[in-house]
Amino acid sequence: MGSLTLQQALTIIDGTLKAAKHGRTAPLTVAILDSGGKLISLQRQDGSSMMRPDIAIAKAWGALALGCSSRKLAQDADSRPAFISAVNVLAHGNMVPVPGGLLIRDEHKTVLGAIGVSGDISDIDESCALDGIDSAALFSDEIMQA
Repeated sequence: MGSLTLQQALTIIDGTLKAAKHGRTAPLTVAILDSGGKLISLQRQDGSSMMRPDIAIAKAWGALALGCSSRKLAQDADSRPAFISAVNVLAHGNMVPVPGGLLIRDEHKTVLGAIGVSGDISDIDESCALDGIDSAALFSDEIMQA
């Protein structure tokens, strides 16, 4: 398993925040985790509320922990609520199963880390995250399945 560099993480954050500016989103917080689930970088736009860093990290951490996007975790929470609830207990509440958390992969589909974005509605958070990943010439499962 590879891992993101600091420069890649910063590029992803920059691309995510550019997408937010272009889309005139609510203030976003962006967290980038390495492949082991450790924080590489976290940036908060001015006006981002105090819980946003925890939410962004939890979106990314859940994606890494279960090997899928937080959108998929949200779908699982709808269809298997007892399972996701139990997993979140095991994770000490460190998962937020809503869109905005994505795995970051290289061209060989190796997981390098994850991004979590929080601040606007979840679909917009996820869209900005996808733009950020794309700006670093990397991939997510959402793009690879297309």
